[in-house]
Amino acid sequence: MKRYLVLAGNIGAGKSTLVDLLCKRLDWTAYYEPVAENPYLQDFYADMDRWAFHSQCFFLTHRAQSHRGLSLESGSVVQDRSMYEDAEVFARNLFMQGQLSARDYRVYRDLYQVFVSLLPPPDLVVYLRASLPTLRHRINQRARRFEQNIPDSYLQGLGLLYEDWIGSFQMAPVLAIETDELDFSNHAGDLEAVVARIEKALREGQEELDFPKP
Repeated sequence: MKRYLVLAGNIGAGKSTLVDLLCKRLDWTAYYEPVAENPYLQDFYADMDRWAFHSQCFFLTHRAQSHRGLSLESGSVVQDRSMYEDAEVFARNLFMQGQLSARDYRVYRDLYQVFVSLLPPPDLVVYLRASLPTLRHRINQRARRFEQNIPDSYLQGLGLLYEDWIGSFQMAPVLAIETDELDFSNHAGDLEAVVARIEKALREGQEELDFPKP
């Protein structure tokens, strides 16, 4: 049976690492977050007020294109971050911080709602929750130069919005996983435990579809 899984989480939560490991373990297809391809990203981190709208529109359209592509795949897929997070966490945060104007945010939201209405939802969202020290440690480990100056306050703000979004998301079942004490890359047991939880959540989601409660 074809499955569509989304991995969600803050910057440095471990999404890309887990996508790679899950796809190898389950023989699924990976759709990664377009970090290196975004031509505005380095400019955005240097001057968020000027480049926020450009960067967010790139991410949204690229993610929608990926979403469309994965919906046409014949097999199961895992997506590294979704367009839902782009809108409900990152763009919303920029608007709240005054780095997206009301006019730009309104245009962005209209575009987002069009994509949501046209594209199928995932079968499961796996939310990787991590504390600020864990996020900072993982960001430092991967050594992307443009990420090194991201303020702690920015990561904390995103974290609050993630919790707000994940608590109200109703388009698909959500599985939240605490990752501070997990090391998917170096401890096979951690990966197997996560795989077991994902497979259980997918089974339970299918049972809800097959046998809806009155």
